[in-house]
Amino acid sequence: MIFVTVGAQMHFDRLIRVIDEWAAERGRSDVFAQVGPSEYTARCIETVRSLDPAAFRARAERATALVAHAGMGTILTALELGKPLLVFPRDFERRETRNDHQVATARHFADSGRVLAAFDEQELRRRLDEVESFHPSAKIGREASQELVARIRAFVAG
Repeated sequence: MIFVTVGAQMHFDRLIRVIDEWAAERGRSDVFAQVGPSEYTARCIETVRSLDPAAFRARAERATALVAHAGMGTILTALELGKPLLVFPRDFERRETRNDHQVATARHFADSGRVLAAFDEQELRRRLDEVESFHPSAKIGREASQELVARIRAFVAG
C-alpha cells in the first residue's frame, strides 16, 4: 500500500490529482491518502481528510512507500521507519504554502539519498513508478541521536 499525506494544515490538490490519475492509469487500488481540506474528489484512491497520530503511524508502518509534501513530520517518520519516501514540495507561486521552504527541504534530503523528490507533475508521475523500489541511504531509527534530530530541525528552521 502506498500512503499519501499532505499534512493537516492545507489542501494540496495538485499532488492528490496526479496520484489519483497515476493510480487509475496503473490499475492501482492500494493507494490511501490523507488529503486535508481538499477540494478535489478522488476517483481511484481511498481518501480521508485527517488521521490522528496513532492512525497516521499505523498507516506509515504498513505502507510499502510514502508520498508526501516535503513536511518534516512525514520525512522524519519515513526515515525512522526506513520507508521509501517520495516528496513533492508545495509551490509558493501556486499559493500552496507561505514560502518555498519545502523546495529546500526536498532538495536537501534528496541530495543526501534519503528521499526521492519530484519538482513538477511529470517528474512526480515518473518517480511514482520508482518509489516502492527506492532504498533510502540511511534510516534514523527510533533511538536517533538528539544531535541528528537537532541538526535536522536546525536545517528546517533555516
